[in-house]
Amino acid sequence: MARQPGGLWSRLELFLHHLTVERQLAANTVGAYRDDLAAFLASLPDPCLSPDLVNPNHIRAFLNQAHLRGLSSRSHARRLSALRGFFRFLLAEGTVEHDPTAGIELPKPKQTLPVSLTLGEVDRLLAGDEDSACPLPLRNRAMLHLLYATGLRVSELVRLPVAAINLSSGYVRVLGKGDKERLVPFGEVAREWVEQYLTHGRPLLLKGRTSPFVFVTSRGTAMTRLRFWQIVQEVCQNQGISKPISPHTLRHSFATHLVENGADLRSVQMMLGHADIATTQIYTHVDARRLKTAHRKFHPRG
Repeated sequence: MARQPGGLWSRLELFLHHLTVERQLAANTVGAYRDDLAAFLASLPDPCLSPDLVNPNHIRAFLNQAHLRGLSSRSHARRLSALRGFFRFLLAEGTVEHDPTAGIELPKPKQTLPVSLTLGEVDRLLAGDEDSACPLPLRNRAMLHLLYATGLRVSELVRLPVAAINLSSGYVRVLGKGDKERLVPFGEVAREWVEQYLTHGRPLLLKGRTSPFVFVTSRGTAMTRLRFWQIVQEVCQNQGISKPISPHTLRHSFATHLVENGADLRSVQMMLGHADIATTQIYTHVDARRLKTAHRKFHPRG
């Protein structure tokens, strides 16, 4: 973020410090606030504009510019949310007397149902197509099995510490968004693959080196999100799965299959690490869609 003159830019630094230190938001979240708010400040006609002179017209002009550039409704809503948080902070600090975002409606992002795999597609994906006695295919199979068994975020999976896995109890301890810890169970099949990898694959990849992370590369470094995404694409291609799939698809599939088989939403929320159950409720829509399809197919007047 390029520093510019003016009170708003210095206040932005204070706000970001507040988000990091007092609210303890994740670095990626703070970075998104930084980018959105820096874009807004750069859009103002006067870079030295006093904070209390910002008005709703400045907010609307900024949002309209983004809309004309084709910004998605979700990104549009995120930008307005960042502006609201910033000016409410300034209001609480006494820097401004009025919140210029008040009265500006937050657009509702279009809700799209997540792509998930069928049970048959999951079976093909987890079956693999390489000799799992070799360390790299063994690692890949273990990662895929654990991801589907737990619904972890890919960032949580690739940075998972060895100490976080309890094979005897069948639990993984996850440090998620906002440094919130949760326990997620996994089943016997995933346990067997992870145990095989830890016993026979990981030592061959490390070659005497040490690493705190479960999943490592042939260089002994932690797996990256990009490399794992590439692995998922390669396995899908080799298994003839044409559906657009990412590591996040397995997280969606984990949640979808739990709800379809009767898991209560609160348990699914806890396992996914959602702060708000409203985020988890999208899986009830997925299940409702499945029920509607079944009704149309089997009901005599469907």
